[in-house]
Amino acid sequence: MGLLGNAFSGWHLLLILAVILLLFGAAKLPGLAKGVGESVRILRSESRTPPGAVGERPSSAPAGPDPSS
Repeated sequence: MGLLGNAFSGWHLLLILAVILLLFGAAKLPGLAKGVGESVRILRSESRTPPGAVGERPSSAPAGPDPSS
């Protein structure tokens, strides 16, 4: 059994889809789906980036002043 048990059957999901269609209208659904797809794509690309790789200096760069001067 899932988190909600048998709360949603096939008919419930069809009813929810019909309500969403009525609320947003058929014309706006492609734009909404495109926005969700772009968000998922950005989330996946950001989750693949190793931690600390964005905006940090490479580890071979000296942290302080140059000791030779």
